This record gives sequence, structure tokens and C-alpha cells, in this order.
Amino acid sequence: MGVISAGHPVAGLGPAARRSLGAADGDGVYAAIDLGTNNCRMLVARPTPDGFRVIDSYSRITRLGEGLAGSGKLSRAAMDRTLDALSHCADKMHRRGVTAARTVATEACRRARNGPDFLDEVRRRTGLRLETISPAEEARLALAGCAPLLDADIPYALVFDIGGGSTELLWVEVQPGGRLDVQGLASLPLGVVTVAEECGGGDLCDRTYRAVKERVVHLLRPFESMHTLADRVRRGEVQMLGTSGTVTTLGGVHLGLKRYDRSLVDGISIDFADILDVSRRLCCMTLRERAQQPCVGRERADLVLSGCAILEALCELWPVGRLRVADRGLREGMLLDLMRVDAMEVA
Repeated sequence: MGVISAGHPVAGLGPAARRSLGAADGDGVYAAIDLGTNNCRMLVARPTPDGFRVIDSYSRITRLGEGLAGSGKLSRAAMDRTLDALSHCADKMHRRGVTAARTVATEACRRARNGPDFLDEVRRRTGLRLETISPAEEARLALAGCAPLLDADIPYALVFDIGGGSTELLWVEVQPGGRLDVQGLASLPLGVVTVAEECGGGDLCDRTYRAVKERVVHLLRPFESMHTLADRVRRGEVQMLGTSGTVTTLGGVHLGLKRYDRSLVDGISIDFADILDVSRRLCCMTLRERAQQPCVGRERADLVLSGCAILEALCELWPVGRLRVADRGLREGMLLDLMRVDAMEVA
């Protein structure tokens, strides 16, 4: 199903990957699950000399964080949808003979009062032991997963992930030899689900769209002041890399794909002018028209404008000019961590 290169080394391995299933050295089958506010995603892979080969995958929009902004809790319906998805993941892992896995939960479970209780229920009903990771660990793993797409000749990178419940940004120095040194991290409590719910739905009017952009810029001003990214941008020393459903959806729409194709979207570069053009076109559509777009679909139609507003704010604050699109990130980072730990133990 595809080969991912290990790519650039990233500073800091982070917490030891949990070998929850007892790997057989040298012949491992690895799995990574990313349970987010909007999606449940899994990859299963085998190591290769230059990275890994994906042998199975799973992705479902479960909207675990639906209603969370108002209630502070995960709803029963959302938990049931997610439990069903995680049961499918557990079944696939069993069939593939997975020997080592890392399974994580992000913003919805970080924020919900009943998040720990839900993860206990997941363990009882599926056997999966999900850990709720911090925004810093989430960003580190996403960077590790998409690092091969960074240009080693551009000395700085702004890497971001627009999620369902939050948006993470990393300010990264690309050192000689391709080593990535994280200089700063920002985590905003705004994602496509939280913005859509706070704004009364996904059909953002012009005023609300502008208000979301202004709020994102306001929240990021301290990050800009601390790291002076704008000065580096003006000198042409910054590249921008985005990993999320928002940027991959925009990539597919930009390419005019009749059906989303990861191999065509992952790694493409889009001019900011084209990002604005695609965003404007989506904003002018009705919810039904957006749902009929092949790379948007019914399940993203009410969320994509929230992501566009967040992305436009990033582009306005830091006018790099071009965005590199990554259809990879957290899961790939977890897999590389798992395989790196095994390789270190074998050595």
C-alpha cells in the first residue's frame, strides 16, 4: 500500500513507544492508532531498509468531540460510534498479527471530563490501551511523520496540524544534515469541529469567517512576538508544511480530482493565491454543493470552511507564499518511533 521513508532525524525520541503486544525482533508488524476529535485512523506496517511499507489502514470519521464544546463531556452517541471504529481497528490488528503498537488519543479526550472513563471503556471492550498525549507530544509525532517532505535547503519551517479540536504549530530550525530542532510550539484550542460548533454550524457567513481568522491571528501574536517568524519570512528563510484533513482536502480540490488520491496529494506545493481561490469557491457553495465535491464529501462538508478560515489566518500572518501538503503525520511518526526503538534494542 506504499512505502514511507524514515527521512530526516528529529531531535528527541520522546517517550519510549509502548510494545504492548510483544514484538518478535527483526520480524515485527507495527500498528499506530490516532484517535482525534473528528477521526479515528490506523496504519499497520512492516519495516523496510529506508522506512516502512503500509500493509493495512483504517479511517473513519466518528466525531468523538461532537457537542464537547458546549457540554464538556463526550456524548454517549459519539462514544458508541468511536467504540465501533476502534473495534474494527482491534480486529484488523489481530488479523495482521501486530506485534507492537502505539495507540493515542488527542484533544477530545484531553478536554472531556469523562475522557479517562471513556478510555477505560475502550480498554474493557476492545483490549486497546489508548494513552492521552500532550499537545507537545502530538506535535512532535506529527513532525516526525512528515519530516521527509521538508526542504533541507530552507533553514526554517513552520509546521502545523489543523485538527478537529485544536491546532498545533511548530517552529523548526532545519540544521545542516537535515536534523530538525524544534524552537517553539503553539497549541490553539481551535479546530474544525470546535469552530463549527461555536459558530452555529459549518456554513460560516463572511462576518463569522473573518471573526475566526481574526481570533486565530490574535491567539498567535504572542508566538510571533516570541520567535519573530515574520522577519525570517521576509528574508525568504521559511517553508510552510501543513498536515491535516483541511490541507489535503484543499489539495484535492485544487487538483480537480474526481476521487481523492493520496499519492497525488501528498507532497504537492500550493501557492497561497490558489489556497485563497479554493477557499473562496468553497465559501460560495451551499452545504449540499460542498458535499457533492469529490474531495470534500458529506462528512466534511460542514467542517471544511472552519479549516479554511484557520488556514487563511496562518497564511496572512506568515505570507511564506507556498504551502507543502502532507497526507501523513501522527501515525507515521508513531510507527517510525516504534521501529526505531526496536532497532536500538536489536543493536
